[in-house]
Amino acid sequence: MVIVKTLHHCLRIVTATLLAVLIAAPGVADTTETTTIRAFSEQVGARHDLDAAAVERLIRDEATHRPEIIEAISRPAEALPWHRYRDIFLTEARITAGVEFQRRHRRWLEAAEQQYGVPAEIVVAIIGVETFYGRYAGDYRVIDALRTLGFGYPPRGEFFRDELEAFLLLAHEEDIDPTTVLGSYAGAMGVPQFISSSYRAYAIDFNQNGRRDLFSEPADAIGSVGHYLSRHGWQAGAPIAVPARLDGDQWRSRLRAPLEPVDTIATLASAGVSAERPLAAALDARLLELQTGAGAEHWITLRNFYAITRYNHSALYAMAVHQLADAIRGAST
Repeated sequence: MVIVKTLHHCLRIVTATLLAVLIAAPGVADTTETTTIRAFSEQVGARHDLDAAAVERLIRDEATHRPEIIEAISRPAEALPWHRYRDIFLTEARITAGVEFQRRHRRWLEAAEQQYGVPAEIVVAIIGVETFYGRYAGDYRVIDALRTLGFGYPPRGEFFRDELEAFLLLAHEEDIDPTTVLGSYAGAMGVPQFISSSYRAYAIDFNQNGRRDLFSEPADAIGSVGHYLSRHGWQAGAPIAVPARLDGDQWRSRLRAPLEPVDTIATLASAGVSAERPLAAALDARLLELQTGAGAEHWITLRNFYAITRYNHSALYAMAVHQLADAIRGAST
């Protein structure tokens, strides 16, 4: 038994050493990446009748691996506690600029609200959180971001390779030069920061000028955000989130990990959770706990809150959108 354990220990050391050598050897890493890019290009070419060699040249020679993108995605703002995250987006400057954005684009916001049922302030707040109303839409080339994450970030490599494929198709469909498009470190683009697959699926030509342009057409950005939320379950006129009151300690069992509202107002009430204003007992609901500088605060979130998290899978993000929208609404009156 001692001999077997010793052999196992030696094998682990040898395996770890080999992995360290492979990781540290640029030539090996480069060869692996080149092989992976070639295989990806051949698959994309075969699936979509594209020139695989041209796809490979674009990714290998025109795109650049940028280590700072890996660093950025490894420390997202959504990892912050709520009170620090909130302070990024709930500022007087962002509220004031939101009121002005709403005033300037009222025609399209009202049209989107009428067509999709999404309040103007919610559309404005999403654009405000994403890009400060188009001011900061990103300074990374999307092709660089997707190459870096698709082939150099194993935790989500498959997702970003899928987005790279979608980006290549989007560039072809919309007659976009894929080497010039700028976006976020995760490859999101335009005023509303759509990833490539969302751009292809949910972007709309809201001003009907013959082109879906999320970069320079606020009307298309506004309509596309409304369309996106509608397609992800937005319920016109329904509540989003309401502060919660807690009684006893059974409520702790209702703190669920999924973002989806898996309880109801009635089941929350049975655990000592009540809303600060009346809500129908049958409504789908979830108890949310957020950390503030002075402790925890609690909210009941509903289906429309969950719809916002389909835009960015974070309760902090959805709450920032909800509260920014409320602040813009209040400042507009």
